[in-house]
Amino acid sequence: MRGIEQIPWAYDAMCALCERGGLGRWRRWLASYARGHTLDLGCGTGRNLPLLPPEARVIAIDPSPDAVGRARLRAPRVPFVIARAEALPFRDASFDTVVSGLVFCSVGDPARGLAEVRRVLRPGGELRMLEHVRATSRWHARFQDWIQPVWTRVAGGCHPNRETETTVARAGFVIDERRAQGTMRRFRARPG
Repeated sequence: MRGIEQIPWAYDAMCALCERGGLGRWRRWLASYARGHTLDLGCGTGRNLPLLPPEARVIAIDPSPDAVGRARLRAPRVPFVIARAEALPFRDASFDTVVSGLVFCSVGDPARGLAEVRRVLRPGGELRMLEHVRATSRWHARFQDWIQPVWTRVAGGCHPNRETETTVARAGFVIDERRAQGTMRRFRARPG
């Protein structure tokens, strides 16, 4: 069964609603400070791409050919690559910025994906992330655990209860700036 994340028109409609409810400001923060050679990791349907600065040299990557097809409509001049976060087809130290918006909830092996991000970032490079994470309240976290198996199946691999910030720190990143609102997080990090 394909989840909503693999149905580009449905995913776009859901994101459009969420962006009107405040996610749009966070997405603009995610994309607007990218600099230099930039990787939009897990670009999906390309919602970040029009928000990236015009001077950024962008490459977008996603494992879904259907999503990339829709993303090409938003950013026809951007080169796209079909690949997974756990096996980035780029040389070491290739990027100044890696942008990741609502991606690591669905990466099969987040630790491996973050190791790849770290590998492709140049010294002084920056990871900019927007993600939903495990709740801090005990009852909400238990609810996330309870719905996770069904949610993951319906949402096409999304895990609502991941402790992404902890995984980022364990992967050797230092989180320099962080903002939290409920289960949403946005932060920028650099390899430590």
